[in-house]
Amino acid sequence: MDQAVRRRRQALFLLFLLAGIAMSSWVTRTPAIRDALDVSTAQMGLILFGLSLGSMLGILASGRLVSRSGTRPVIFWATALLILGMATICAGSLMVSVPMVTAGLCAFGVGMGASDVAANIDATDVERTSGTTTMPALHGCFSLGTVLGAGAGMGATAADVPVHWHLAAVTALAVAIFLFAPRAVPAGTGRAVDESAKTHGSGSRPAVWRDGKLVLIGGIVLAMALAEGAANDWLPLLMVDGHGMDATLGSLVYVGFAAAMTLGRFAAPFFLRRFGRASVIRVSAVAGALGLLLVIASDNAVVAGVSVLLWGLGASLGFPLALSAAGESGSDETARVSLVATIGYVAFLVGPPGLGLLGEHIGLRAAMLVVLACVVLAAFLAPAVEPRRPSPGETPQHDGAAEHMPQR
Repeated sequence: MDQAVRRRRQALFLLFLLAGIAMSSWVTRTPAIRDALDVSTAQMGLILFGLSLGSMLGILASGRLVSRSGTRPVIFWATALLILGMATICAGSLMVSVPMVTAGLCAFGVGMGASDVAANIDATDVERTSGTTTMPALHGCFSLGTVLGAGAGMGATAADVPVHWHLAAVTALAVAIFLFAPRAVPAGTGRAVDESAKTHGSGSRPAVWRDGKLVLIGGIVLAMALAEGAANDWLPLLMVDGHGMDATLGSLVYVGFAAAMTLGRFAAPFFLRRFGRASVIRVSAVAGALGLLLVIASDNAVVAGVSVLLWGLGASLGFPLALSAAGESGSDETARVSLVATIGYVAFLVGPPGLGLLGEHIGLRAAMLVVLACVVLAAFLAPAVEPRRPSPGETPQHDGAAEHMPQR
C-alpha cells in the first residue's frame, strides 16, 4: 500500500473516531444540559428534534453533493459544520440559550450526517483501489470513539466539570483532527463526470432502486442499523425498567454493548479472510438475534446483561459490510452507497423513537421483538452481499470480505 493511500485510510479512521467521540460526548451531558437550560423532558425532546432534523438533511443531501463535487469538499465542509455546531452548543449551554443549543444541534446533525455518508463513499473507493478490508475498521473507530467519549463524559460528570468546558475540550480536539484529516482525502472521488449521466440524472436513482440485489442489501443495513440504534437509545432504560438494574449498572451494560461493537468491527478482517462476507453477516445476525432473544425472554438480570455482549457483537458488522457490498453491486457506486447509507441512517434515527411509542403500550422488552424479527430476517438476506458475477469480458470485482490485507 503506497503512502498516499495509507494517509487516506488514517484520515478516514480519525474522522470516524471524531464522530463517535463527538456524539457520545453530547449524549452523556444531555441531563446536565437539560438542567442548565431548566427545561422539561418534553421541551428537551423538541430541542433534540433539531439534531434529528439536521441529521436527516445532511444524510439526504450528501449523496447529491458528492456526485456534484466529490467526497473531499463534502467531508471538509460537513466536518467544519459539525465543529461549528459543537461550538454553538457549548456557547448555548454557557449562555443558557435554548435557541442557540437547538441551532447548534441542527448544525451538528447536518455535519454529522453529510460527513458520514461522504466518508463511507470514500471508504468504498479505498477498499476497491487498495484491495484491503477497510469498512469494518472504520466503523470500529466510530464505536471506539463512542466508548472513549462516553467514558470521558461520565468522568466529567462525576468530577462536576461544567458542560461548556467539557464540550470546549471536545471542540478543540475536533479542530485538531480537522486540520489534518480532510487534506489526505483526494479530490474527485465519487464525482459524476459522465455528461450523459448528468443529463439523465433524474433517471439514475429509480434504476438503482429497481436493483433487487441492492434492495436486499438495504434490508440488511436497515435491520442492523435498527439493532444498533435501539441499543443506543433504549438499552440503559431497558436494563433499568425491564430487568431491575440501577441507573449506573444500566449505563455500564451500555458501555459493554459499545465495547462489543468495537471488538467485532476490529476483529472482522480475521474472519472475513477465512469465511467470506455472507457467512460472517449470517453468523453475526444469528448471534445478535440470540442475544436479543435472551435479553427479551430472560428474567435473570445477569443473563440479560451478558447477552447484551452477543447483541453488540451481532450488530457490529451488518452496516459496514453491507455498505462495502453496495459499492460493488453495480455501476454508479456513489448513488448505491448513498442510497444504502441513507436507509441505514433513517432506520438509526427513526426506528428507536418508533420503538419508544410501541414500548409505551406493550413495554420495552416486548417492543424489542420488532428488532429481533428484523435481525433474523437479515440472516436470510445475507447471500445478497456476495459479489456480483462479472459479465463475459468484464473485470471481476474483488470481494470486500476476502480481500488481501496489506503486506508488511
